[in-house]
Amino acid sequence: MERFVRASGAGGQNVNKVSTAVELRFDVAGSPSLPEPLRARLLARRDRRMTSEGVLVIDAQRFRTQDRNREDARERLAAIIQAGLSMPKARKATKPTLGSKLRRLDAKRERAHVKRGRSTRNWE
Repeated sequence: MERFVRASGAGGQNVNKVSTAVELRFDVAGSPSLPEPLRARLLARRDRRMTSEGVLVIDAQRFRTQDRNREDARERLAAIIQAGLSMPKARKATKPTLGSKLRRLDAKRERAHVKRGRSTRNWE
């Protein structure tokens, strides 16, 4: 659903008279055109533009004309859906390398040495 609203920011009298900004709302949760895995991925993303009801809200007011803003909003919606189509790569579990283990242990030894130097001495 598209709605035309007045744009914010500078622009003089024209901004106050003309509704050029576009607010595009797309119901991700209730859309029958989206496959279930894509819908789940889009809803799982923590996007500030997604409402608690699962509606994606895109505000476009970059351009001076309503048509360009409408086109911009639709392109941004398409980009979000396109990003949801790509499956995230599964992370391959790896072990720390020998060098990283040795560096960690050296740092621990150095830190222990510094702390040992801070202890109070019994000089008697």
